[in-house]
Amino acid sequence: MNALRITAIALIVAGALGLAYGSFTYTKSTQEAKIGPISLSVKDNKTVNIPVWAGVGAMVLGGLLLAFGARKP
Repeated sequence: MNALRITAIALIVAGALGLAYGSFTYTKSTQEAKIGPISLSVKDNKTVNIPVWAGVGAMVLGGLLLAFGARKP
């Protein structure tokens, strides 16, 4: 398998996952203070929404790469 075909398959899978889940959440540590034996930290949960057009676009682009990108003359 060449790199173009792997990239196309990865785009299709990423687009499908984006459509299936719609968003993902991660935790970000924002502040930390250490005063003697006491340690304070603040952790924020951030949510990133994935637009539907981005998922569909990734799948279409991956399909086009699979169909037309790997052709040899």
